[in-house]
Formats: sequence, structure tokens, C-alpha cells
Amino acid sequence: MLNMSRLCYPKRRLIRVMGWLQLFLGGLVIVVSLCNLFRFYSAGFFLHGEDICHHFYGVEDAYAGFDLKALADRIEEVLEKMESLQNKLESSVQSIEKDKAAGMNNISRPWLKRYLQEEVVQPLYEAHIALRQIRVPGVESIGNTTFKEEPLINYFVVEEIRKYITLKENRYGKVNMFETESIYSTIGHACVLVKQELEEYMSYDVSSYCNDDWNVAQKLMLRGCDPLPRRRCLTRASKTYLKPYPINESLWKIPDDRNVRWSNYRCRNFECLSSKNPHRGYTKCIGCFEMEKEKLKWVNKTSLPAEFLITEVLAVKPREIRIGLDYSVGTGSFAARMREQNITIVSTALNLGAPFNEMIALRGLVPLFITPNQRLPFFDNTMDLIHTMGFLDGWIDLLLMDFILFDWDRVLRPGGLLWIDRFFCNRKDLDDYMYLFLQFRYKKHKWVVCSKSKDEVYLSALLEKPPRSL
Repeated sequence: MLNMSRLCYPKRRLIRVMGWLQLFLGGLVIVVSLCNLFRFYSAGFFLHGEDICHHFYGVEDAYAGFDLKALADRIEEVLEKMESLQNKLESSVQSIEKDKAAGMNNISRPWLKRYLQEEVVQPLYEAHIALRQIRVPGVESIGNTTFKEEPLINYFVVEEIRKYITLKENRYGKVNMFETESIYSTIGHACVLVKQELEEYMSYDVSSYCNDDWNVAQKLMLRGCDPLPRRRCLTRASKTYLKPYPINESLWKIPDDRNVRWSNYRCRNFECLSSKNPHRGYTKCIGCFEMEKEKLKWVNKTSLPAEFLITEVLAVKPREIRIGLDYSVGTGSFAARMREQNITIVSTALNLGAPFNEMIALRGLVPLFITPNQRLPFFDNTMDLIHTMGFLDGWIDLLLMDFILFDWDRVLRPGGLLWIDRFFCNRKDLDDYMYLFLQFRYKKHKWVVCSKSKDEVYLSALLEKPPRSL
């Protein structure tokens, strides 16, 4: 009997704790609701109209600096969390009662401690922090920078996001080399649409190791949350990382498998990425990880009229092409071929199911981790060459394509070359895309249109930007 009473004691204790928690949460919901009502409506019990503002605040248009919507949204969010927590507790109590009726006893003190910590204490703490961190400017802050310069500060709960987007004033109030008194830390405007994912991405211990979540970062960027906030955690690398091959070997040699973290890919080595493997995990640029095939590109003439050779392109501007951008999907082979001509090429890359960025870097080339959403991080009139292949094809919206082309025109120097390499689209859409390419009035050095299939066509062109000296 003594043993039975000991076994039943944890159940009775847990049920008692659950009951008190339910009462506590119910009371907390009522208190928060009353506080909210008191905050907004107490002054209106005796006064009406503009007299409320003059009496309660002493200034005209007193609510101009208040982020009331953010406060209301935050309180509603907290109430929803409390309601969800109460439902969880009620469900747990019912489950325990069923187990008790069935004569089962699987509750231990470690389980109880973990349950209270994860399902009760942590949600309550998050709700508490959410309310504590809301910023509602007082009278002294009206007209200040709090509301106007930090419009998203009340939207996010995670402390690291709030610290990142808060305006950073220079020490001692001095003007810096950029001739500003403060620095803004920017994030993409679409970050507000992926709030939950971004807050999970920014939840970490400062100076500790980051989660292995580059794929989450890429997903956020592709959904418009670009640029992402900086993080103050340490990036993980491969546990068996080895020094890369020398530059005279690395250009056309598959890197060592141990230099890549494979946890977020379907494959676990470079051999698995072969085009012969139907389960390789990616569909763009098939064969890009096979160096024997890559070596043939842009140096061997094929029967396809839309393929140009590097020697043909460079002959158009002898000794003038020095730096450029490859806006494509690939593993850096175009940049490798141009490096052999003493030309430096930056290669844009996204890890679309395979380690494209890692592959480019391990070959001794420069990857640029960027999405089509983002403005190119180069100054105006600086690039000698822009090459594109396999990235912007007939799937892209015409307006987005227009913005991208104008950005390319911005960074391409006068006399620079735009190499459109085997752009393909539906035959009926060709005129629309041709208009976008021709609207800049570039000089045509090469222009080829040929069939890709019954309904699709290739377009390749080599165009030169005019001077435009106004």
C-alpha cells in the first residue's frame, strides 16, 4: 500500500499544479485585459473629444507618437499564447486522468520538470518579455526618433532582432566619416511577412554556435527578407575541414568531400551529385559537378548556333575585359575559364539543392550569395562584362526582369559587354523579352535566335553599352 501511495503521489501533485496554473492563467488573462482597457479608456470616463488629450497629456495631438496598433497587436498575441497554454494544460490534465483510470503510471520527476519548463515556464516568459519590450513613446518622446526611425521595433519580439534594427547613435554624439550622426541596420521589408521564421532564425545564444541553418537563411532571402539581419553567433564548419587545394590544382578538380557540411543536402558527397544519379537533389545545371564536362564549355565549338566561345567574345574588346559578373547557375566554370585569361569574375550562386557556393569557393573563385530580389552590391559603371546563363529564363516576370536589366545597366561601364548566353523562353514570349533586351540601345556584336524545342527558343547575344555622356 505504501508503494502504491508513493506511485500515485506524483499524479496527484501534477494535477494539483495543473489546476493552480489554470486558475493563475485565467486570472492573468483578466488582469491583462483590464489593464489594457484601463490604459486606453480610463481618461474617457469623464472627458470627451479633444479635452481628453489636453487633460491627460497636456499637448495637442498627443497620440501622434504612440504606436497604439503595435501595443494592441502585442497584447492580442499574448492573450492568444495564454489561451493556447491553458488549452495545453487542460489537455494534459485529461490525459493524466485517463492514464490514472487505466492504471498506468509513467510520470517521473524529470518528466514533470521538463514539461513545466518547456510547456509552461517558457511560454509565460515569452509572453512576459513580449509585453515588457513594447515601446509606446511618452510625452517626452513625441516628435523624437523612436516612432519615426524605428517603425518595426514593436513588431518583433526576439531581442536580437530588436537590438539589430534599433538606430545606433555614434559615441559622444560625433559625426562619423560617412557624415551621419547614427547608423541604420537594414532588413528586407518583406521580413514582416515571415515574422515567425525570422524570429526562429534570430533565436540563439550570443557568442555561442549558430544552428546549421543556412538553408533557412536562403529561404528567407528568396521570400523577400533580404537583406537578412546580421547575427552574433559562430558559424559552424565541417568537423573534418582540410586546407583547400592550391590554385593551380583547384580550378578543375573536385574538392574534398570533408570540406563541406552535407547535413542540409540530399547527397553526402560530390560523387552523389553526378547527373547519372536521379536522386541528386537538384535540377538546375545538371552535370555542373562533373569537371570533365565543364572543361568543354566555352572552348569547344558545338553544332548549336547560340553557343559563343570565350575567345570570340574577348576578341571584340581585346585586352579591355578585366573584371566582370557571372549571373548564372553553376559551379564557377565560367569564372575559371576567364581566370585562365587573367580576368576576375564574381559568380552569383544559390545553394539550390547542392553546395554551389562551397564548390565555387573551394575552386579558388569568388561566390556571391545573392537572390534575384536584391540590388547588385557594386558601384555604377564598374563592370567590364556581365554574363548570364541558365538563371533568368522564361519563368521570370517581365517587370522583375526589367528591374534586373536596369540594375545590370547601372553597374556595366560604358563600352562594357552584356553576354546573354542561351536564354530560353516560350516561342510566343520571345518578342516581349527581346524588347526588354533591346530597349537600352546597346550595340549588337552578336545576336542569334534558334530553336530549343517545338515550343521553346534560345536567344544568345553579345551587346555593348553605349557611352551616354550627358
